Amino acid sequence: MRLATATRLIGLVAVASMLAGCSASDDPGQRPAGSATPHPTSVVQPTQDPAAARLAALARLAEQAAAELPRVRVARPRTGEVLGADISWPQCPRGLGIPERRTLGLPMPPASAEYVVLGLTNGPGLTANPCLSDQVRWVRERRLMAAAYAVASYPDAAALAEHGGVGPHDGATRLGALANAGYQQALVNVATMRRAGLASPIVWVDVEPVRDFEWSGDRVANAAVVEGAVRGYRDAGYRVGVYSTPALWAGVVGELTLGLPEWRAAGQTSRSEARERCGADWSIQGGAAVLAQWVADRRDLDLTCPGTSARLGRWFQQY
Repeated sequence: MRLATATRLIGLVAVASMLAGCSASDDPGQRPAGSATPHPTSVVQPTQDPAAARLAALARLAEQAAAELPRVRVARPRTGEVLGADISWPQCPRGLGIPERRTLGLPMPPASAEYVVLGLTNGPGLTANPCLSDQVRWVRERRLMAAAYAVASYPDAAALAEHGGVGPHDGATRLGALANAGYQQALVNVATMRRAGLASPIVWVDVEPVRDFEWSGDRVANAAVVEGAVRGYRDAGYRVGVYSTPALWAGVVGELTLGLPEWRAAGQTSRSEARERCGADWSIQGGAAVLAQWVADRRDLDLTCPGTSARLGRWFQQY
């Protein structure tokens, strides 16, 4: 338990160090004329004293990690197929969320679910699941296992202007700016997860068409956003996996091959169809199958693929 918390703390320190180490060129006061006003969700903020800001951030993160020690446990190994579910903004009480993604009040996971994968976004990137804290509380009360996922999406002009120059990539180039925008989506989601008190050893990056927030027609550009998001989660200390299907992945990012663990969607089918998708024929981007999903009774249900159950602590945090 203490080792897992220490690992998370190392990741948090990486985020704090990155935030505090931003150069003065990130100061909005030095933006070119006509640049967009920063979104309130922006993670990177200017500071006149980077060293002091870094120390303060590290102190806050250390205190937060220490407070978690008595509350989380390591997921114990299981044998055989383990059933779970995933939830996000659709399961929030009706009427919340951004105008394009009003929440639906859909059913929570069934009593048979032993783990829950919680969505961090309200649809596209840079938006937060409006009831994530309540959903984390629901998981804690039932002492379930939990993990996190987040939708990646193509940045609009305002988001690209704000985030394209901030990050580890060359923001002077189009692909570098797009990668930075994906990187910042990841950091915003990490902040959302921390505020909600959700601990997860992995973040699954959801790559699929996003209605009202469409990907571009340039798959190379789309891939830059996804790769930037993957780097953002890794730099924050998390494992990274991919949620998609082979067709949806190819439609968005083409032949991008990352070799990341895979959570494979099966749609409105059946448990047996989801089980089949654990096979090699359903590979999305060259990674190993960990989970497979199907939809039944207005719920998103999931099962562990062969080899996953014995290492549940690698994929889930036990509450």
